[in-house]
Amino acid sequence: MIRAAIALFFAVLAVPAQAIDIQQVTSPGGIKAWLVEDHSIPFTALSLDFKGGASLDPPGKRGAINLMTGLLEEGAGKRDATAFAQAVEDLGARLSFDVSDDSLSVSLRALTENRDQAADLLAQALTQPRFDDRAVERVRAQVQAIIRSEATDPQSIARKELARQAWGDHPYATSINGTEQSIATLERRDLVAAKNRVLARDRVVVGAAGDITAEQLGEMLDRILGGLPDKGTAPLPEQAELQLTGGVTVIDWDSPQTIVNFAGPGLPVDDPDYFAAFVANHILGGGGFSSRLMEELREKRGLTYGIGTGLATGLYGQTWQGGMAGSNANIGESLRLIRQEWDRMAEDGVTDRELADAKTYLTGEYPLRFDGNGKIAAILSGMQLMGFPADYVNTRNEQVEAVTAEDVQRVAGRLLDADDLRFVLVGRPEGLTDQAEPADTRSTGNAEATPTRDAASD
Repeated sequence: MIRAAIALFFAVLAVPAQAIDIQQVTSPGGIKAWLVEDHSIPFTALSLDFKGGASLDPPGKRGAINLMTGLLEEGAGKRDATAFAQAVEDLGARLSFDVSDDSLSVSLRALTENRDQAADLLAQALTQPRFDDRAVERVRAQVQAIIRSEATDPQSIARKELARQAWGDHPYATSINGTEQSIATLERRDLVAAKNRVLARDRVVVGAAGDITAEQLGEMLDRILGGLPDKGTAPLPEQAELQLTGGVTVIDWDSPQTIVNFAGPGLPVDDPDYFAAFVANHILGGGGFSSRLMEELREKRGLTYGIGTGLATGLYGQTWQGGMAGSNANIGESLRLIRQEWDRMAEDGVTDRELADAKTYLTGEYPLRFDGNGKIAAILSGMQLMGFPADYVNTRNEQVEAVTAEDVQRVAGRLLDADDLRFVLVGRPEGLTDQAEPADTRSTGNAEATPTRDAASD
């Protein structure tokens, strides 16, 4: 409810056996949406993404939009939290609200016969949230419990410190949860202001799928969103400037193993080399047991249970990052091998067999992913959020198949340089050849990693 699972990874898409027919709809009130009609079952799914998300927190009030999002289902209009939940349950519907640094996400799932009533409840949640004192204190306590838990979790500590170093004073550098202190001072008027910063018609992208026509969808969208203001009260965030430098940061943690997070420069989804990087990442560390890093560190040497990499393609900043855990004694060797593989791909590229296997996997997984109206609606809104065209689902595999070994080596040579990698280690690692740098522990507890998303997965 509170924290984006987007980190949100979106399902990996490829070209379906039959082309997906995406209708581009405009409501009578001017709200645009993408729709995939499917009348085989009397069920409709709707996904809304409001651009900016928690990155629109006002200065000094980090965590306000996250807290506000958690309260959208805690009563609206004349219904308190209990009555609102009962009304949704009586319809057999599902409403959910989530937020990340890139968007505030809303989903509605309802049977056709109850669709209009469910739409009315969602409209009330978005336009007339109650923010009752009891609900505010309950959700505030949940967020504070998450903050305290993360302060004692080595994985969270490593992720946050890496983000702090990567993004400077951009919102990506700090947790959407805020701190215990920042959210303790939030009042109802702060939550109302937070809502108005992000929930507006100019911020929303819409995906819908199921038993609904274009005309019915247009009427439904005006019903849900017509009461929102035309524009949000805060400008969308600026692009973040990546500030990572190469090296190793160690945060002392009394544990027999060390958590390792690392990152270097990434690239946006509209970069001409994006799909080459997407394929390269699969071969390097994103392909599970078939990846080079898993082969070198786990299969050959038993240095870790698992290691992976991914392209973190946030709307406002991008990295190429990865992570693993291993015994303290093995960390020095593990870092040496990660750097070795990072540079080997840049220098030698990939083999024809590796390239063919990666393409087979990345283009073949689609039928397992595009398997329900809820997923389809979320994919449609996610595509728009990332800036993909409507025909993307039908051309995406062609772009993967078009990647050559030369393309992979070019983008690897451009982005993969072991000297640019910043490692953050939480534990008591041994065998380091670098001069380890201490973390700025004053800030570590406040940072959060950028949501990791391989955009070609949308």
